[in-house]
Amino acid sequence: VYIESLFHLLLLVISTHISCNKGQNCTFHLQGPNGTVESPGFPYGYPNYANCTWTITAEDQHRIQLVFQSFALEEDFDVLSVFDGPPQAENLRTRLTGFQLPATIVSAASTLSLSLISDYAVSAQGFRASYEVLPSHTCGNPGRLPNGIQQGSTFNLGDKVRYSCNPGFFLEGHAVLTCHASSENSATWDFPLPSCRADDACGGTLRGQSGIISSPHFPAEYHNNADCTWTILAELGDTIALVFIDFQLEDGYDFLEVTGTEGSSLCLPAPVISSKNWLRLHFTSDGNHRQRGFSAQYQGEHNPNGASSERTAVAVRATVLHPHKTSNISILGLLYLCILRSPCLHLCTCLGGL
Repeated sequence: VYIESLFHLLLLVISTHISCNKGQNCTFHLQGPNGTVESPGFPYGYPNYANCTWTITAEDQHRIQLVFQSFALEEDFDVLSVFDGPPQAENLRTRLTGFQLPATIVSAASTLSLSLISDYAVSAQGFRASYEVLPSHTCGNPGRLPNGIQQGSTFNLGDKVRYSCNPGFFLEGHAVLTCHASSENSATWDFPLPSCRADDACGGTLRGQSGIISSPHFPAEYHNNADCTWTILAELGDTIALVFIDFQLEDGYDFLEVTGTEGSSLCLPAPVISSKNWLRLHFTSDGNHRQRGFSAQYQGEHNPNGASSERTAVAVRATVLHPHKTSNISILGLLYLCILRSPCLHLCTCLGGL
């Protein structure tokens, strides 16, 4: 009897474990001029093992603006991924985690997708966001700044939005954004949203023809819980090349995200070419292990007709190499020797001018 009771108890534990591991899978397809997206159980907490996807679709020649009202996910372990299009890896726009309210997101075309993945333990309040369908000739609200002030409430072609910071903070980036026509028969802001940075924070805005960006304390280890943003600005119509000289981050927990390219790059450090006149680097580390960090060289190029940028982009794409193989590539008149140690780890050394 004892053995039989123990056997039934074991089955109950196994059954409960399997049931818990199943979590909650959910898929939503949203249409209409506006609406709301919420994590399951909001505001009382999303379940463990959640795997939920939202796909928002508008008519052609329209875009989707997503504005977050609340955001709280277990940092580094529960992640909301945003995709410009269907939820596929090549469409990844950004990964959101932690407790900081994300900036406004405006899709490039008529589809925007979100995917929430949570792990087996610890959850948080979750998120709530509202979406609105915009005509393609509207830039949409670029977003408000934490610790800052926004001036300007219309976001159509030719409109300007001005930003300033509260006392104790200073502005990093462009103070004035202008909505202008883009090459894709739509509208876009000429510069990314600036930020208000405290005096002791890392990151910054970089101008000029060339320079170096390094993680805090490089080549020594960076600190835990880092949150650094660098913005590289060039003249309108120019492009920017970014080549990593060294790159060592804690795999899966510390991240460097680069925006301002075609899509978003989380698989670094392959050389990067901007698709616009700016690049933004956002580095975050968790509260545990530390590594050496990264160092990268950037260089701008005057690009009046786009042809040179395309040649450079082709050269960069040619760095898809076999493991432990080397290749010489040309980027903006400089020759680099690149070694691929893994699918996401290129090490490049500048050999000089051509």
